Amino acid sequence: MAKKPADVKIPSTTSARSARMVSIPVGIAGRGVLGIGKQLVGQSSSVVLADIQEKTAEQLFKVLGELKGGAMKFGQALSVFEAALPEEFAKPYRETLTKLQESAPPLPAKVVHKVLAKELGEDWRDLFISFEDEATASASIGQVHRAVWSDGTNVAVKIQYPGAAEALVSDLNQIQRFSKIFGLVLPGIDMKPLMEELRARIIEEVDYLYEAEAQRACYAAYENDPDIAIPLVLHATAKVLVSQWIDGKPLAQIIKSGTQAERDAAGIRIARFHFTCPDRAGLLHADPHPGNFRLLEDGRIGVLDFGACNRLPNGFPEPFKNLLKHALDDNAQALYDGFKKDGFILPEVNVDPELVLEFLVPLVEPLRTPTFKYSREWLRDQSARVGDPRNPTAKIGFQLNLPAEYVLIHRVTMGTTGIFCQLEAEGPFRDEALVWFPEISPVTN
Repeated sequence: MAKKPADVKIPSTTSARSARMVSIPVGIAGRGVLGIGKQLVGQSSSVVLADIQEKTAEQLFKVLGELKGGAMKFGQALSVFEAALPEEFAKPYRETLTKLQESAPPLPAKVVHKVLAKELGEDWRDLFISFEDEATASASIGQVHRAVWSDGTNVAVKIQYPGAAEALVSDLNQIQRFSKIFGLVLPGIDMKPLMEELRARIIEEVDYLYEAEAQRACYAAYENDPDIAIPLVLHATAKVLVSQWIDGKPLAQIIKSGTQAERDAAGIRIARFHFTCPDRAGLLHADPHPGNFRLLEDGRIGVLDFGACNRLPNGFPEPFKNLLKHALDDNAQALYDGFKKDGFILPEVNVDPELVLEFLVPLVEPLRTPTFKYSREWLRDQSARVGDPRNPTAKIGFQLNLPAEYVLIHRVTMGTTGIFCQLEAEGPFRDEALVWFPEISPVTN
């Protein structure tokens, strides 16, 4: 792993990081022996299994939460499964995710200058009219600085932390060894291909050349668009990305104090971007959180950070459209058959088709009416419905599989739903979907 500069705080050494992750299977083994003992003294296997799963989830998410780099990225990626977890599992997970989303401490200016000199050349200052040493934003693997490019363009300069890529790969190699353990928390999911897909997509995020390619494709697809604004890439290396600076009201500010008109405009434009990007750019922006969106003065939604993108050269996959179609038609059997065919239900698993349809209500309810108002209350009700162990629907989350090729689509679906509920956005989401996916139009009697 690349050596960190002496003045950069290192949260933990590689050996310490590995030791923490190794503690996961050790803990599993101990709980397994204890579980056998409990069964010998009369406790039912289902009660024992539930107890083991709860403690496993708690330890798993706690360990990931104490780490940075790849472990942190992996924990963030796993957040798409939270809605499928019963509340007793989801609570410690949710608390860990809050910690995972906290910003990392910024690099000192002299370290930033060293990275720029290495990536852009010793005369890097000649590329800028001005450069602000203090970062405007920081995250798990990099930070952003404001600057003015040599042609006078206001730019955002994204700089990767020294050693971040190496640490990330090291973490992911360790985590991938424990795929069977994740299966104890989510027993209905084939974890090996899923983890391989997550690992591949996360590693892409540290290659800024890859990110620049995706961003350029989206810029070309939405240039002069009346609703969507993508920043132009001016320069890129593997660890530095220079893009046009986009001014606008951060989505977090709109969530906190925006007008209803701003909330509705942001919601429908984000939906429009996600519905259209696969067909227009062959990509799906797969990192939907408030920090990646701005509402511009002219009403467009500005989209940032293309590190996580799903390559969809043929647009949205047909099975995804079929899922929506059957759910909107309330055709539980066709939905179930499609799930079996496309790998959402593994061959050895049998579940009630009606419960599968009921489980998908949060996905399709906003498309059942001419307009829909998202709200935190609605999301809490849906989470409680699928998280209540007394409700048969809740068990479906443990029996459904997520094929690897749908990981990022699911991440976007869950992420944008959360954003819409934070915004409390209202709008014609059904008509918006039908414009781009006319084949999902429900059957009318």
